[in-house]
Amino acid sequence: MAILSTPKSAVQLAGKGRPLREHVFRIALLSSLVIALGFLALLLVYVVQDGWPRLDSALWENQPSIRRPETAGIQSGIFGTLWIIALTALMALPTGILAAVYLEEYADKTKWYNRLIELNISNLAAVPSIVYGILGLGLIARWMQFGFTVMTGAITISLLVLPIVIIAAREAIKAVPPSIREGSLALGATQWQTIWRQVLPAAVPGMATGSILALSRAIGEAAPFLMLGAATLVRFNPEGVWSSFTVLPIQIYSFISQSREEFHVLAAAAIVILLAILLLMNSVAIWLRNRYQKRW
Repeated sequence: MAILSTPKSAVQLAGKGRPLREHVFRIALLSSLVIALGFLALLLVYVVQDGWPRLDSALWENQPSIRRPETAGIQSGIFGTLWIIALTALMALPTGILAAVYLEEYADKTKWYNRLIELNISNLAAVPSIVYGILGLGLIARWMQFGFTVMTGAITISLLVLPIVIIAAREAIKAVPPSIREGSLALGATQWQTIWRQVLPAAVPGMATGSILALSRAIGEAAPFLMLGAATLVRFNPEGVWSSFTVLPIQIYSFISQSREEFHVLAAAAIVILLAILLLMNSVAIWLRNRYQKRW
């Protein structure tokens, strides 16, 4: 009886101690969340308050100027950012999704080259962005002779976010229940029909969220564009993929480096515009996720 009562006592002690540990751990998690959100809220309040005098229509209607910061704008930076993000999405998203479909649905996991591909994708996702800037400068801008153009910047940023898109798409495809595939194949559908009509629509919420987060990272990058020679003062909008360009992070960096207080106010207003674009992109991702989750 004593032998039987010992495990029972241990179970009772564990049952008594577990809620306390879980309670402490939950408090620690909530405290970390509150601290992070508090600092984020303070940063947002500071930026909005500092840039509020320049949050008017002239900010996105006028071109930048180093002589008259009171009337200078960021139109070239906004259009350059939109050009880069649009081309990046056009190149990186289809390539990343198709690569994820191959690795999850077609690739033989026992083959050494498939394991090597997966290892390299994981490693590339952790490479600093400045390395991609050096790669774009040496390979795309100079060796391929694309120059310091919108196309060079878009290809470089596409290489930067491609591993993130592949990883996010693979996780979304993995989350699709196997019963969906088995049911489709049992009804006579081919593997491609199953992937196209069943797996991919069910994985859209996860892929959309991961893709938008990857593009959100790309829109805030400045180091690769500094290596690619993106000009800090461009007074015209890009007219095509072979035009010179600038982006909002570069313009913000240029304004901050000026000594006059008016440029700092302009930089704060540009940060607010950049955050607004990021929030809009994230809102689209949330809308897509909720829409397809209701359908599936």
